[in-house]
Amino acid sequence: MIAIDIRKPLAGSMGEMTLQVSIEIEEHAFVAIAGESGSGKTTLLRTVAGLEKADGKITVGDEIWLDAKSSLPPQKRKIGFVFQDYALFENMTILQNLLFVENDKTLATHLLNLTSLEELAHRHPATLSGGQKQRAALCRALMKRPKLLLMDEPLSALDPAMRTRLQFDILRLHKEFGTTSLMVSHDPSEIYRLADRVVVLDHGKIIQDGTPAEVLLKTAGSQKFSFKGELLDILKRDVIHIAVVAIGQQIVEVVLDEAEANTLSIGDIVTVSTKAFAPTISKA
Repeated sequence: MIAIDIRKPLAGSMGEMTLQVSIEIEEHAFVAIAGESGSGKTTLLRTVAGLEKADGKITVGDEIWLDAKSSLPPQKRKIGFVFQDYALFENMTILQNLLFVENDKTLATHLLNLTSLEELAHRHPATLSGGQKQRAALCRALMKRPKLLLMDEPLSALDPAMRTRLQFDILRLHKEFGTTSLMVSHDPSEIYRLADRVVVLDHGKIIQDGTPAEVLLKTAGSQKFSFKGELLDILKRDVIHIAVVAIGQQIVEVVLDEAEANTLSIGDIVTVSTKAFAPTISKA
């Protein structure tokens, strides 16, 4: 069991705030941390890793990582950390990057085989694609067989096809190594595919905590789906209006009547939903 009960003043996106999080995480769980930018997600991960100071207490099993008397140094916490920017040593080969963490060639070779990097073991990071670098970073994070794997939007810079590939790699490694995983993500499909629990932060506080289905699939009335997006344009074609909306990586068109069109402005964040197969659009 991992118990986190921390408080830390922050300068958030909407001014001063306090990151105040109290949660317990079961061993071997995969928890996604979601929320708007500036809500405290990355700070939470960095505090658990010991990279930032906070008041409170963190315990992992029988070990105390943080309390009022002391804070365990990051290098003594049994963690693996995967950053957005890979953070590989450019002057070392991929294999050397792994062995720098732990001199265990058997484990390094096993990890490289699991992620299809065995043929690239003696290449330097500069010669690899973004997806290959992120797989190498994931392997390096697991070289100490960590109790806790922390990932800060590890796939955000990759294209959709590579993101999906690496999601399966992450899930396979999470299960094989029996880690407890804590991942910051903005991607609902990624969260749904990987996590068994979602914690949503807003202005430093937990506002939702449940399974991906409970948190991500909430709809009102008889709606079958509901997505938020940005209104890019409103086009008039004969007697109807067409709303052009960006939802994630896709652009969709929704038919509006004149009254609906008059309530919307370009740049609005809107909700696109359907009821009985008839799409509707409204301000979020």
